Amino acid sequence: MKGPAELVFIPAAGIGHVVSTIEIAKLLVSRDDHLFITLLIMKRPFDKLFTNKDSSMSPRINFVNLPETTDLFVENQKTQVKDAVAKLVESNQSDSSKPRLAGFVVDMFCTTMIDVANEFGVPSYVFFTSSAACLGLLFHLQTLRDEHGKDVAEFMHSDSELVVPSFVNPLPASVLPGRLLEKESAESFLNHAKRFRETKGILVNTLWELESHTLHSISHGKNPPVYPVGPLLNLKSSDDDKGWDILSWLDDQQPLSVVFLCFGSRGSFGEAQVKEIACALEHIGLRFLWSLRQPPPKGKMAMPSDYADLSGVLPEGFLDRTAKIGKVIGWAPQVDILAHSSIGGFVSHCGWNSTLESMWYGVPVATWPMYAEQQTNAFQLVKELGLAVEIKMDYRKDSEVVVSAQDIERGIRQVMEHDGVIRKRVKEMSEKGKKSLMNGGSSYSSLGHFIDQI
Repeated sequence: MKGPAELVFIPAAGIGHVVSTIEIAKLLVSRDDHLFITLLIMKRPFDKLFTNKDSSMSPRINFVNLPETTDLFVENQKTQVKDAVAKLVESNQSDSSKPRLAGFVVDMFCTTMIDVANEFGVPSYVFFTSSAACLGLLFHLQTLRDEHGKDVAEFMHSDSELVVPSFVNPLPASVLPGRLLEKESAESFLNHAKRFRETKGILVNTLWELESHTLHSISHGKNPPVYPVGPLLNLKSSDDDKGWDILSWLDDQQPLSVVFLCFGSRGSFGEAQVKEIACALEHIGLRFLWSLRQPPPKGKMAMPSDYADLSGVLPEGFLDRTAKIGKVIGWAPQVDILAHSSIGGFVSHCGWNSTLESMWYGVPVATWPMYAEQQTNAFQLVKELGLAVEIKMDYRKDSEVVVSAQDIERGIRQVMEHDGVIRKRVKEMSEKGKKSLMNGGSSYSSLGHFIDQI
């Protein structure tokens, strides 16, 4: 890299995308003193503003919150992005000590911004916030569509299995990412994949040791260079007062004795499903910590919230009968909980950030995916990598399916086995994940190769 350089990062709206983008920004500036990063934040009405007030954050990271919009169509944010970057370039040009604009790093859902990078005459890169296996799946389906004339919609709602190079095992259509199950969104998804190939490189939040088969399968042919630079995680402790009460309860529990149930920022269930979970927890008698969130009103675009009164949604008397063994909470400081020695297993929605967090702390997962690409992640964890047990792999949040208490109980018993083979594998992968980020580790080296060509 020659002289000071500025990268413009454009994450998709949504906390999962923004958080991992901040982590890679922090990692990059810590590795090279000549790098400056500006994050352009697309804000939805219910999203919080981002600022660089965190004392652990480098002053070389700058946040620009774009004007709030109710229009979530990324295409329509181009003008705002162009204006923000033009201001940045203008300010840098007026001072020769300021960095040159060296490129755009766009989120996997923001490939339309490659056009803006082209207008400024700089290269673009993709930051892929999910697994390399999902990246390989998108490339494969896009090739089938564009080079072999296949209608990807024919895989949907079928019992078929797909042979995909980035997976060792045939992939059931039932675990494809939700957006690939509808024709219109599938087209848009594959158009993103097509544009990935125009970029100078793809940064992926994964590590070689976790996804070696996949990374090998996508690191050739027409694909741009792929840089596995993970696990990128925000492991900062929560300073929320609610968190203190939860951690204090965990302090009183035995090591590996508690199963933690948490389903992500958008995870919530209807009353029938809540009752099945409660029934399973009561019957099994193991210690539990359950993050139970209230669904937003039907048809309203909002996040789940905490219940004002839990007794209304749980079976009558449940809280009294389980008071000695369990704790039902609303919002959960997930990282602090997974880091706690009392946690023995994690019933999870398998979001990629949560998957990497549980791996980092060596906590085995029982899979219960909800939306996005979580079904594919669950399949990969259970069938490909042997790092999780299955409660359900093809559950979808919008379906009418209710998972039975028996299935939930079976999954929890398996994930809580103290000397189980899954726990051993997860511990081993946890060590590999930590080593990959150290000097000489696979992700450390991969990030170095990326910086070298900026």
